[in-house]
Amino acid sequence: MFRVAEKFISINGESRRAGELAVFLRLGGCNLNCTYCDTAWAIPTDGGYQEMSCEEILDYLRSTSVDNVTITGGEPLLHLGGSTGGEDQDSLESLVVDTISLNKRVEIETNGAVSIKPFYELAKKLSLRDELSITLDYKCPGSGMEQFMLMENYDYLREYDTVKFVVMSREDLDRAREVIEKYNLVERGSAVYLSPVFGAIEPREIVEYMIEHKMNGVTNQLQQHKFIWPPDARGV
Repeated sequence: MFRVAEKFISINGESRRAGELAVFLRLGGCNLNCTYCDTAWAIPTDGGYQEMSCEEILDYLRSTSVDNVTITGGEPLLHLGGSTGGEDQDSLESLVVDTISLNKRVEIETNGAVSIKPFYELAKKLSLRDELSITLDYKCPGSGMEQFMLMENYDYLREYDTVKFVVMSREDLDRAREVIEKYNLVERGSAVYLSPVFGAIEPREIVEYMIEHKMNGVTNQLQQHKFIWPPDARGV
């Protein structure tokens, strides 16, 4: 059973398919506690969730007639009991495969502190292309969680994946640029995004920084849903 904090249809507010319709499946629980977290209500694992089986989720996805599916959190790659890996990880893989079999595209949004290797191997095994994509966060210093970043994840990025740096200061921008350059993220073909913490930094500052450092191949991306609806609205 999956602990589903919420499920809804909206537009993708960020990622490669920003602006497109998507079905969101938010799984509860997280192993981080970022200073700017906008879904902190989905972190606890002691209640407030709807338990759903894989088949119940698939029935819901079928009913929507929406092609894009975003699995997010919390942290979706976590074991539902609070650890990583194990049977629940296998269940998540099964859910992803079954969802793709419905002719849907799956994006998994993950916080960068859990291995994405199982899904790299799954994509390789099944010769998946953009039917499966990973949006991998890098938690910059302002998050308070940078020490938990699992840098081996960068070995498992594909051209269909995305690395997202959520930034709230120039220090965060400096660190993002260091990581982008150190791991040759642009040259490797993954999409690279700089995303401002809403209300903490002006998007203009990010653009000016990109111009200053000639950050070709990097995208400044705003969270569209926070401009369309109130920034703290759920289910959007």
